Amino acid sequence: MKISIRRSRRAAIAVALGSVLALTATACGDDGSGAGGDKGGEGSGKGKIVFWDNNGGVRTDIWKEIIADFQKANPDIKVEYVGIASTEYQSKVDTAIQGGGLPDVGGVGAAMLAGFSAQKALEPLDDRLAESSLSGKLNEDMVASLKAAGGGDGTLYSIPTSANNGVLYYRTDLFKKAGLDEPTTWDKFYEAAQKLTAAKKNEFGYTIRGGAGSIAQALDAMYGQSGITSFWNGDKTTVNDPKNVAALEKYAALYKKDTPAADLNNDFTKMVAQWDSGTIGMLNHNLGSYQDHVKALGVDKFRGIPQPIGAAGKRVQVSNPVDGLGVFKSSKNKDAAWKFIEFATSHAENSKFNKAAGQVPSNNEAAKDAWVSEAEPTKLAAAALTDGSTTIVQLPYYLPDWNTISKADNEPNFQKVLLGDMSAKDFLNTMADQLNKAQAEWKEQNG
Repeated sequence: MKISIRRSRRAAIAVALGSVLALTATACGDDGSGAGGDKGGEGSGKGKIVFWDNNGGVRTDIWKEIIADFQKANPDIKVEYVGIASTEYQSKVDTAIQGGGLPDVGGVGAAMLAGFSAQKALEPLDDRLAESSLSGKLNEDMVASLKAAGGGDGTLYSIPTSANNGVLYYRTDLFKKAGLDEPTTWDKFYEAAQKLTAAKKNEFGYTIRGGAGSIAQALDAMYGQSGITSFWNGDKTTVNDPKNVAALEKYAALYKKDTPAADLNNDFTKMVAQWDSGTIGMLNHNLGSYQDHVKALGVDKFRGIPQPIGAAGKRVQVSNPVDGLGVFKSSKNKDAAWKFIEFATSHAENSKFNKAAGQVPSNNEAAKDAWVSEAEPTKLAAAALTDGSTTIVQLPYYLPDWNTISKADNEPNFQKVLLGDMSAKDFLNTMADQLNKAQAEWKEQNG
């Protein structure tokens, strides 16, 4: 058995028993033996299924709308919605894998896919897709991304719903007032961060993500500045390359100088809300928060542009995980669960979901809908990824331990870096050591 599997199981078991009981009470289709020992069944294609949303609270409204559409079209199937915050989702699923109570269907994005598939919790979906109305209608790159993230066996365990991309949002009104250029390069970014800061007036040039989800944003800033274009150099990671260390030192130095002190504990929801309601010049997030900014600021006070260009004149950014939906192997009603996925990723519903989320649709027909080109950040992001101006550093989503390393193991350490209690070099060396061991283990297991 893989060390990484044992490790994730220990983490799952450590979650409070109350979480297990609460989730078991809301889920169906599991006999309590765990996903690895319960192969579930096809079921009648009717009755009740349970759906776990991996971004509960943020995407609750749109999912409830899609569920209502689905139940209207399929009156013999009832979908029970359970919204789980993105920061808690992986631990909830890991706990349910061990203790029972998995849903029938749930969000399974690339970042967590390898960990779940390594525990044999997911149903293979290749044959279902090939025989469905979705065959040939989904973005091939997104499908390939999820296959690659599945742990190395080339099996499709999740059907893509959307792709995301990093965006630098900036307040056009504040930039104009200060006479600043658009932050299209890292030099202009740092210049703006400094000039827009007046801490005594509670005005800051930037908001940095110090809470949950901070590592991916920090990696994006590192590789964007260093210009390093690969996550691996042979079997060793490049995260602790001296150029990346220097980039992280410069980026982390923004904290409390050109950013609010509250950023230390801010996840993306708090960070986005803070930017929308305050006088902060810039925010790094992704396409998913675009609609929040429109509601708060209108379309005239901000823009969302691709990440800054580095000193070499090239844009480098880390990959953003493709999101998707998977069927859990323990489901006793897989036929109905698959019907829900097929419906949710159809043209109309996939377009509706991604318009609300501000992300790139996985359904090829939905991607051609007018709103995609009308939402400027989505349009610019799509162009940046296809016009040769951007190099993507592929993160190792295929490692079962990736989500643990990039979240639980290192988010507290990144906070220490921001506070000055840990050097950027020590932080990145620690992460590099974990990644190199995980990569060696993965190669040993997969040849």
